[in-house]
Amino acid sequence: MTETGELTIRRVHHGSRELLFDCMTKPEHLAHFWGPAGTTTPVENIVVDLRPGGAFETTMVGEDGGTYTMRAVYAEVRRPELLVWIEPEVEGGMRTEITFHDLGDGRTEVITHQTNVPAAYLSAEARAGFATSLDRFDAYLASLPV
Repeated sequence: MTETGELTIRRVHHGSRELLFDCMTKPEHLAHFWGPAGTTTPVENIVVDLRPGGAFETTMVGEDGGTYTMRAVYAEVRRPELLVWIEPEVEGGMRTEITFHDLGDGRTEVITHQTNVPAAYLSAEARAGFATSLDRFDAYLASLPV
């Protein structure tokens, strides 16, 4: 069995929690930012069946043409405050819980908490890649009409 751990990332984004929730659950939004810098995730590579038991799948394409598919199943969906999914193909079933907290000033704090995270996903390189995805998310949010 592979060693696993936990990861919690907090980030404040400009936008309502409803907008951020929608961006995280609609393929037409996800295609603009899903994945680290140097990857794309075409809208046709995204499946969102937004309900407990529903599928959440993305296939990112790297600059070299290589692909990486993430397959998950939603465990909880409570718009606009909570998304939970489990990636059963990751050893141990990595669980991701995203909470959206309205800060009352047009900003939302998003807390991503992951458990059963494989050691490779906890590396400095993997965490830096995750941070670039959040940077891409911020840039996308800034491009949306207010």
